[in-house]
Amino acid sequence: MADPATAPRISPNPTTDKQVPSMNRPADARPTAVLRHENTQNRTLTMQLMPEALARVHMQERLQEAERERLVRAVQLKRKAERASLRARRALASVVL
Repeated sequence: MADPATAPRISPNPTTDKQVPSMNRPADARPTAVLRHENTQNRTLTMQLMPEALARVHMQERLQEAERERLVRAVQLKRKAERASLRARRALASVVL
């Protein structure tokens, strides 16, 4: 999923899209009130999406932790099965001899 900070911004007012992009403005030009309002809206949206992003990261960490625990448990069970197999071989060898 895209990071909320880099997600495309959907403008509720189509007339604000007609503003000159900041990289094409002359260096001495000051931001207009519309651009300041737009920045505030974007910052507010980012703040509203932050709990969702944090929850997503938290769930990814939990899934990774569960996967690591599952792999550790699989290795433990494999070693236990190998030990049981060796015990069974020794028991069978002692009976045969």
